[in-house]
Amino acid sequence: MKTVLVNVVTPDGPVYDADVEMVSVKAHSGELGILPGHIPMVAPLEIGAVRLKQGSGTELVAVSGGFIEVRPDKVTILAQTAEKSESIDVTRAQAAKKRAEERLNQKTDEIDFKRAELALRRAINRLDVTK
Repeated sequence: MKTVLVNVVTPDGPVYDADVEMVSVKAHSGELGILPGHIPMVAPLEIGAVRLKQGSGTELVAVSGGFIEVRPDKVTILAQTAEKSESIDVTRAQAAKKRAEERLNQKTDEIDFKRAELALRRAINRLDVTK
């Protein structure tokens, strides 16, 4: 089976670096599935899970947006934050989700709803990746 090298990188450093058979991401334009030999492209990413298929297993990495650069032999994902499923602190993610929901339920002008909504989406994504 052919593979493609995948690097997931954040400003804090590399999060993932391995050869996989297939990469699935959520881009602004929709779901993308990338196999070895894919045509070169760059696309902005949504908050979501990067699915990395190797053999019978699939690893998940939670990303908070960013960009994907695809070349026939290499895929680079640049994200503001990225966490492998096993390194996500579930208790912390649940607390962040609760805080964001409380902020969204407050009906005051001081609340930045867009920021609170993004925080909620990031927390839900992190929790989904751990399941």
